[in-house]
Amino acid sequence: MYYPYYYPYYQNYQNYQYQYPQADRQNQQQLLQSITQAINGEYTAVQCYAKLIEQAPTDEEKRQIREIRRDEQKHLRQFSRIYTSLTGSKPDPQQIEECPGTYRRGLEAAFKDEQETADFYLDIADQASDPYIQQVFRRASADEQNHAVWFLYYLTRRR
Repeated sequence: MYYPYYYPYYQNYQNYQYQYPQADRQNQQQLLQSITQAINGEYTAVQCYAKLIEQAPTDEEKRQIREIRRDEQKHLRQFSRIYTSLTGSKPDPQQIEECPGTYRRGLEAAFKDEQETADFYLDIADQASDPYIQQVFRRASADEQNHAVWFLYYLTRRR
């Protein structure tokens, strides 16, 4: 039997508003800044990976980078929904860095970014007290680590 009041994750998160106690205002602001940074990072990755797909030399690489880009789009949607549920307004994603001009430099930048992002998302999961936010960012961290492995694989094949 299903008991909706005992289920720790919220099925319809867009309608869920977490109420932070007054003492947690500073933590809430830090969490929102981190989520905003994550949104901007995902938005930038989506833009740059589109360029990387065009530059990829093989169909296999194009297919895999397309799959990675779909993961980044999913993260962007999830993080945006969380931001909206916490603030009541939609985020305005910004591209935070230029995309590298060559395929090799793009792979290098993507690998480094994915590695750093995996750790950053674990930090956000640790900052959050809401189980849904923790779950989303832990899963995103695992995805980012997987992406880094693919980019490293393609980078080492290009030597």
